[in-house]
Amino acid sequence: VQLQAYGGGLVQPGGSLRLSCAASGRTLSTYGMGWFRQAPGKEREFVAAIRWKGGILYYADSVKGRFTISRDNAKNAVYLQMNGLTPEDTAVYYCAAVGRPYNSGSYYYDYAYEYWGQGTLVTVSS
Repeated sequence: VQLQAYGGGLVQPGGSLRLSCAASGRTLSTYGMGWFRQAPGKEREFVAAIRWKGGILYYADSVKGRFTISRDNAKNAVYLQMNGLTPEDTAVYYCAAVGRPYNSGSYYYDYAYEYWGQGTLVTVSS
């Protein structure tokens, strides 16, 4: 499975961006997809995920109510709509795919994600 993330850029505080992640290859072997981010000098952290079975959505507390994850089955794509951005959201954002039938709790942790795309940089600054 190959993942391609794009859509990052520079945005002012309070602005919005939509990240996209296009999947190709053996996408039917995946169980869900998610977004992680890594800010300068910090560890990578979970942002949001979607589980194919049941369409269950998962969000980090820091982005609840501001970010929305969605999928387009026809395009094998997952999106992250980010609203109300703050400088604390500045990071490289990575999309990833779950390769095994982990339980719901695992979707918050990077060990559940077997496939990773390259990152896309989001900078929130005035």
